[in-house]
Amino acid sequence: MGTYNLPRSVKGEGRILFIFTGKSMLYTVGAGTFGLIFYFIFRAMGLTMVGIVITVIFAVLGFIIGTLKMPNLAKFKFAQKTGGENLDDIIRRAIKFRTKGRKIYIYREEEKNG
Repeated sequence: MGTYNLPRSVKGEGRILFIFTGKSMLYTVGAGTFGLIFYFIFRAMGLTMVGIVITVIFAVLGFIIGTLKMPNLAKFKFAQKTGGENLDDIIRRAIKFRTKGRKIYIYREEEKNG
């Protein structure tokens, strides 16, 4: 009898520390670093625990933004249009929309009736 290799799922093997993808790790570290600013401010006031809690909250928010996708909810208009997209892409597009003066340019090719 010969040996046979069984196929296996390798989808999650590119993850760091099992729950972090590369993108979610960057967002977590970035938001946690931003939270450290508040930690040092509160530590100077003698409220070290408050600073730690705020830093952890920022890190969790960074993880959520880097990992989750917008659910497709039929009840809300904004969720119908953005359902299934990554949260960081939605936030990036919203910031770009605000900085460009709330204008969206759509380029269409005109139909030729000939």
